[in-house]
Amino acid sequence: MPLLWLSLAFLCGILLGEWLAWPVLAWLWLSGLALGLEFLRFLPFAKRLTAQISNAAARFLSRIAFLSVPAPLSIWTLLLFLGLGAARYQVSQPHFGPDFIAWYNDQEISLVVEGVVDGPPDERDTYTYLRVRVERLHPVGELLFTPVGGALLAKVPPYGEWRYGDLIRLEGELRTPFSNEAFSYQEYLARQGIHAVLTCAGENDCALRLGRNPPDLLRGMIYDLRQRAMSVIYRFFPDPEASLMAGILLGIESGIPESVQTAFKETGTSHIIAISGFNFSIIAVMFTYLFGRLFGRWRGMLAAFVGIAVYAMLAGAGAAVIRAAIMGVISQFGKQMGRRQNGVNTLLFVAAVMALFDPYVPWDVGFQLSFMATLGLVLYTDPLSQAFTRFAGRRLPADAARRLAGPVGEYFLFTMAAQVTTLPVTIYHFQRLSLSSLLANPLILPVQPPVMILGGLAVLVGLWIAPLGQALAYLTWPFIGYTIRMVEFVAQHFTGSVALGAVSLPLVLAFYFVLFAWPFVQTRLQASWARQAGDSVPRLAWVLLLGLGVATIVVWQVVLSAPDGRLHLSVLDVSGDARSGDALLIQTPLGRTLLVDGGPSPSRLSDSLGRRLPLTRRSLDYLIVASVEPGQLDALPGVLERFPASNVLWSGAPLGTFEARSLQEYLAQAQIPVSKAQAGQVFDLGEGARLRVLTAGRDGSVLLLEWGYFSALLPVGLNFESMQSLLNDPDPPAVTALLLTDSGYAPLNPPEWIARWQPQVVLLSVSAGDAHGLPDPEVLDSLAGYTLLRTDRNGWIELSTDGRGLWVEVERR
Repeated sequence: MPLLWLSLAFLCGILLGEWLAWPVLAWLWLSGLALGLEFLRFLPFAKRLTAQISNAAARFLSRIAFLSVPAPLSIWTLLLFLGLGAARYQVSQPHFGPDFIAWYNDQEISLVVEGVVDGPPDERDTYTYLRVRVERLHPVGELLFTPVGGALLAKVPPYGEWRYGDLIRLEGELRTPFSNEAFSYQEYLARQGIHAVLTCAGENDCALRLGRNPPDLLRGMIYDLRQRAMSVIYRFFPDPEASLMAGILLGIESGIPESVQTAFKETGTSHIIAISGFNFSIIAVMFTYLFGRLFGRWRGMLAAFVGIAVYAMLAGAGAAVIRAAIMGVISQFGKQMGRRQNGVNTLLFVAAVMALFDPYVPWDVGFQLSFMATLGLVLYTDPLSQAFTRFAGRRLPADAARRLAGPVGEYFLFTMAAQVTTLPVTIYHFQRLSLSSLLANPLILPVQPPVMILGGLAVLVGLWIAPLGQALAYLTWPFIGYTIRMVEFVAQHFTGSVALGAVSLPLVLAFYFVLFAWPFVQTRLQASWARQAGDSVPRLAWVLLLGLGVATIVVWQVVLSAPDGRLHLSVLDVSGDARSGDALLIQTPLGRTLLVDGGPSPSRLSDSLGRRLPLTRRSLDYLIVASVEPGQLDALPGVLERFPASNVLWSGAPLGTFEARSLQEYLAQAQIPVSKAQAGQVFDLGEGARLRVLTAGRDGSVLLLEWGYFSALLPVGLNFESMQSLLNDPDPPAVTALLLTDSGYAPLNPPEWIARWQPQVVLLSVSAGDAHGLPDPEVLDSLAGYTLLRTDRNGWIELSTDGRGLWVEVERR
């Protein structure tokens, strides 16, 4: 018990040091005074008085916290650790001066900064974040470098292929991270040791790789393993399942499509994605349960700790991951010890040790969630499991109640315990209570253990034995697919939240006081029921039944994604962030797949393809580059790694834009054959369907998709010359569907062009709030009387035909 109070005193000192900005010497003087008073306890003339004060303080603390404080622990010892905690916090504060990076923030001058990439890159659709450990800098135009220290966050163009340990030269202005009433990005980054941000001033040459700095061997190995694991995930799983698995297992959330992220936020289930104590608690409970059955109680716990360590390495072994892993270990240690107070003591001690190494950790939201989730598991898992056993025993036969209590407790109740104890932290920080979370969490929490256990095994095994890893991935897919579809379903039909505004800290503390007082004022519950030897047979039957159910889901997914004898044309919703572009997926009656361009967003394109391509065949027969204009090819280099193309048909200048050059470089490295498009080319799509290249030039090509009475004109690479050529054609083809060129740009979509084709349906791929104001109003005026479907309002659009009839389906009506 002294360990608990000393840990609490040190943590309170950390918090007090932030509140009272006294210098380090003042706090050390206070600690020295307390140490001197502690020594007075052993002197005859002061022993009685100091003992009385210490005992009175111990009794007071015991009453308010329902814990017994050892009498030998004096108030002076607590004061000593309180002062040491405050001093530790003040020592960690940066000293701003010319040798520190933040000194140069907001000076309105462009700087040349050199340093080392100090972590894996955070790759987004249109940019990449790099954490850079700064070594020196100088203003642009000068030559003499100034040595500086500290770290900055650099926002650089994508496709840089940066790695941990790269020596980098940056050019731009240093800024202080923003801060407002709702959120302080400055404080958030400062607690990670980052005190400046830099956005590159140039397009593609503002960040240069100067060479390689010998990286830390262990960190380098961990980051390489993490990168390999991510490649395995995207090879084994389709999107959006792959991106969500990368978020859950590796903590890499940048690839998750915006629509999926929004659904998780609206339903209050974002905690599923974040690497936190919640994830590791699930891993810890499952590993302890499984290995305990195989190896016994203590050896099983040791095996579980090894499994947690491996998972932490896969997740990058960063500070937040290590904290969460330690929390997960503690939750099981306390449970195995059989005494809740042992678990609480250990948890607080580890939190104090974490604060010793990182004094900012108490303010980290991830740490708070991890700490509270673990504390909830330590305090409530066993009582809830025993309560459920008693409840089920009153309604079911005793044997059935015992068999049911195991999986319910391990798969459901402990996740709900973690949710209850983290709810006040969530409300305090985000000031909003999601009503749909009350429905979504119970629906998806029970499947998270198999998502993480089977998914983690699929990745680990797949690193060495790819076929076996792929088989495990197929078993995992129904659970991760169910998670996404259920969250999206709840977000679509049951969205609702209550804005609470600012929630006072005393109210949160009062809630926790009541919540955590209950276990210590209750009598100790009886030990968990013993499992009978005969339970293994019905448990094996349940496992086999679950396996058959999973296999059935996988088989039906494959069957339903098989060719249906129709020709499908999908206008994918790949535009975003006010940037528009086209991505068209053609699926032939025989099951071949052709992708026309890719649009600006890799995450949106990957998500769209993953939802449409078969689970067992995630590749493209053809990639058709129909336009090389900006916004048309940006997404392709990254997405083709996940959905490789067997062949490429290229129209337009191969090196005309940066995006075209990046794609050409990738295709050359991947050794994918590229052929040049020519006017008059015809692709036989089977069953009489065909794709014709009507025109091909420097700007791109115009395509015509035909089957029977159906035809779709796809002028993705239309220019004025090809437009005039098609307008002058004496025998124009009949057109069922017409795609507007360049997201509704008026000069390329004049009224005479639309009137020429008289389409039954007009298709428009455009971003909501397009940066160029597209589609132009005059184009919309000329479409009066036509059926117009547009991705910014309707989402994805799919036309399907058997050569005679036409079926139209959209995401939103």
